[in-house]
Amino acid sequence: MPSRESSTPTSESGEDKLIGIELLRFASAVAVLVFHYQHFAFFGTSQINFNPVDQPFYAALRLFYNYGFYGVQVFWCISGFIFFWKYGAAISRHQITGYKFFILRISRLYPLHFATLLFVAALQPLYFLRNGAYYIYPNNDLYHFILQIFMASNWSLQFGDSFNGPIWSISIEVLVYFIFFLSLRYISGSTTFVCAVALSAAAVLFLKISEHPLFTCVMFFYIGCLTAILYARVRSVPRRRILVTVSALGAIVVVTGLQFLIPVKPVYFLLFFSPALILLFVMHMPSNALVSSLLVAAGSVTYSSYLLHVPIQLTAVTIATYAHWTVPMYTAWFFLGFLGITLVLSYCCYIFFEMPMQSYLRRRFK
Repeated sequence: MPSRESSTPTSESGEDKLIGIELLRFASAVAVLVFHYQHFAFFGTSQINFNPVDQPFYAALRLFYNYGFYGVQVFWCISGFIFFWKYGAAISRHQITGYKFFILRISRLYPLHFATLLFVAALQPLYFLRNGAYYIYPNNDLYHFILQIFMASNWSLQFGDSFNGPIWSISIEVLVYFIFFLSLRYISGSTTFVCAVALSAAAVLFLKISEHPLFTCVMFFYIGCLTAILYARVRSVPRRRILVTVSALGAIVVVTGLQFLIPVKPVYFLLFFSPALILLFVMHMPSNALVSSLLVAAGSVTYSSYLLHVPIQLTAVTIATYAHWTVPMYTAWFFLGFLGITLVLSYCCYIFFEMPMQSYLRRRFK
C-alpha cells in the first residue's frame, strides 16, 4: 500500500490554479437554476397546469430543464477533487487541525445559510397568509428550523423538505467533511483506501442496502478525490496527460453513446462523465489573465446562487400574489431576468457579504 504522502497531491506550489474547475462549477450551478425554474409553476406545494416544453428556450436547454438536478452530484465530485487537492496532504501529514479545518468550512458556508434561512422563515408566513399553504417546501416549523440552524436538515431527522430547500445537499456534504477529515487524519490518505471508501458507498447504493443521499455524496466525493490523485500523477508528464485526455474523451463518448442504445440511469452516467469532465477542464482550460479573472468571478457565484435562487423565487411569487399578478414564467424576458438577477445578486452577495463574513469569522476564531 502506498504511503499517504505519496498519493496525496498538494496545491502549495501555486503552479496550478485549477481554473477549469471554476467554469465547471458555474455550469453546474446554472444547471440547477434552470432545473428549478419550474418552481414558478408552483401554487403552494403543487404545480398548476405546468407544461415543461413551454419553458423558455426549452429546445436548447432541454438537458438542464430535465436533468439539472444532477448538477448536485457533479458539485459533490468537484468538491472531492478540490478538497483532496487542497487539504489532502495537510490533513494526512497532521499539518492542519480539525479545529482549523472546520472553522474554514463553517466560515465559508454558514453565514449565507443562516441569512437565507432567516429570510425564508420571515417570508414564508406572508405567502401562507395569502395562499393557505407554504411555497414548495411545506415543513416550516420550529423543529425543522432547529435542524436547519445546525445544518442537519437532511440527516434523516426531518419529516420533509423545509425552508430554503436546496440546503439539503450542503447538509449532507457537511457529514462527508467529517468522514473526509477523520479518515485521512486517522486511517489513510492512500489511493487504495480512497478507492475502498468510494467502492463501499457504491456497493451500499447499488445493492440497495440504503438509499440515503449520504452514500451518494460519499461515492461522488471520493471519486472526486481519486480524480485529484490521478491528476497529480499525470499533470507533469506529457505522455500521461495525452493518455488520460484520450481516455477521458473516450469515456464521455462511450457513456453518451450508450444513452442512444440503452437507457442509462443518470447516476451511472455521472460516475464516468463527472471525473472525465473534471480532468479535461483542469488540464486543458486556457488560463490567461482575462479568462482567469472571468472564470474566477463565475465560480465565485456558485454557492450564493445555489442558496439565493429559491428566496428570490419566493419573493417574486409573494409579491405577485399580493399584487394579483400572474408570473409570466413562459416568457423569455422573465426567464432571462430571473437568471440575470440571480447571478448579479449572487456576485454582490459574494463580494459584500460572504467574503467579509468569512474573513471576520476566521479572524474571530483563529
